[in-house]
Amino acid sequence: MLPANKIYMKKGDKMLKIYNTLTREKEEFKPLEENEVRIYTCGPTVYYYAHIGNMRAYIFMDNLRKVLKLNGFTLKHVMNITDVGHMTSDSDEGEDKMNKAAREQKLSPWEIAEKYTKAFLVDLDKLNIERPEIICKATDHIKDMEEFVKKIVENGYGYETSKGIYFDTSKLPSYGELSKANVKENKAGARVEVDNEKRNPLDFALWIKAPKEHIMKWDSKWGLCYPGWHIECSAMSNKYLGHQFDIHTGGIDAIPIHHENEIAQSKGAYGKGPAKYWMHVEFLQVDGGKMSKSLGNNYTISDLEKRGYSPLAFRYLTYTSHYRNKLNFTWEAMEASQKALDRLKDAYQTHLKGNDDIPDDNINEYRDKFVEALNDDLNFSSALAVVWDVIKLPTKSKKVAKLLLEFDKILSLDIDKKEDKKDNLDITEEVLNLLEKRKEARKNKDFVRSDEIRDKLKKMGYIVIDSKEGQKLEKAN
Repeated sequence: MLPANKIYMKKGDKMLKIYNTLTREKEEFKPLEENEVRIYTCGPTVYYYAHIGNMRAYIFMDNLRKVLKLNGFTLKHVMNITDVGHMTSDSDEGEDKMNKAAREQKLSPWEIAEKYTKAFLVDLDKLNIERPEIICKATDHIKDMEEFVKKIVENGYGYETSKGIYFDTSKLPSYGELSKANVKENKAGARVEVDNEKRNPLDFALWIKAPKEHIMKWDSKWGLCYPGWHIECSAMSNKYLGHQFDIHTGGIDAIPIHHENEIAQSKGAYGKGPAKYWMHVEFLQVDGGKMSKSLGNNYTISDLEKRGYSPLAFRYLTYTSHYRNKLNFTWEAMEASQKALDRLKDAYQTHLKGNDDIPDDNINEYRDKFVEALNDDLNFSSALAVVWDVIKLPTKSKKVAKLLLEFDKILSLDIDKKEDKKDNLDITEEVLNLLEKRKEARKNKDFVRSDEIRDKLKKMGYIVIDSKEGQKLEKAN
């Protein structure tokens, strides 16, 4: 492991600096307590498989963890699992995503949550993402949420309508501080059809009175209800990390609504914002455009594997752009990242077999450059450039191989492990389309059509194997 060396904390130009969305500035990181860093990360809504855009955010989360540890900090990190309350519009409109998925997939919301939570955790493991110290489900904390809502109401920031309990944004002059939004303009354009009893267009639901047909509901002070989406993060971060903690992470899309409302809830309950630093990951684009289910390009880690790519090649791809910049995913970029990862592994083996010596001062110089890049707001692309400079050294030395392994404790690319290439198939777009059609046929219990597609794939040189994890493809002998 790279040394968790205090010298990096003492050199002014090498101290850890991170960009704080709240202040719009890159700041020297100073934890609220001397050595322990408390972090909250917005976890997945487990109604479907997480796509690679989601996974970019969790790779960033993991990078942050490892850089903090590199700087000698201990961590208390909480990540939620949203299994209730997240509406299809990310606000108070539409249907609960868990209810909708349950209806469409003919499973209970709890079965949906279990299925996709397991799939998400498998993807974390495939990407070498460390799990936070505490992973907590929303449905396990309903009473904590209710108590948090009661506190907000008691303090005069919440009010009741026939549909639920709302946060009164007019009572909080600082509302909009994270997104830097013009609240007056937003009020003028906000939709109010959700509940015409709302006092202000931007008021948001804390607690929702459940209609009779709603599956997920709990008894409370206000009758049978279920929580609004935003309250879970406030209640659970407060329970495990206290009224205020160090860092809150999430995707950039959470800034204007979800995270803004988290701040409002915490101020309404305890008079202070929940986090000192807010860190956000930019969008992942596909072919320069939006990723969405309707466009059929919301790829998953499994989709990458079906095309023969290692999940860690995707992790490598995320290092080619700073987390605060958009990252453009293309299959060409994925291919280049896989080749780069393979070259990195080969170079490690070459240095491992080398017997030449290299001065310790040279090793330390490269180590310093690597750490300096990481401590500059997690600049992994610059850190990766240092790695390639080391790899290209003409002197082949076991010292260099050891240094590369130290770097990989942070990069988490498994450079010392050779990949089994036998499952890496050259899968064309036509084959992928046939697999998708077969999947749809099986879903509709059209097994005749499913068998026809299976036979067609066999003629093309592929064998389809059905498993609990889905369709697997192998080359026919």
